Amino acid sequence: MPEQGHKNRKVGVVVSTKSEKTIVVEVSRRVQHPLYRRYITRKKKFMAHDEEGTAKMGDRVRIVECRPLSKRKRWRLEEVVLKSSQVEIKVRRKRREAAAS
Repeated sequence: MPEQGHKNRKVGVVVSTKSEKTIVVEVSRRVQHPLYRRYITRKKKFMAHDEEGTAKMGDRVRIVECRPLSKRKRWRLEEVVLKSSQVEIKVRRKRREAAAS
């Protein structure tokens, strides 16, 4: 069996989960301006495949490069690195409301 090369991996924040089985991940990186030597934050959005729908808005996730899955989707979700606190607060509110009913 031939050995597979290293896949590119990126860590970013989920900014959209509106599509089915697809998430939009915004990856930020800091680069130095070539002339002024100040650091600038560059952002890029990647569409990634999320089969189980585990990632939620605001989660920090790791995506890995894969074969083309659609016109703009060339990444898949590898893992949720850090859950968003906002999501946890909403879940707690729903549980409290359900318990009160």
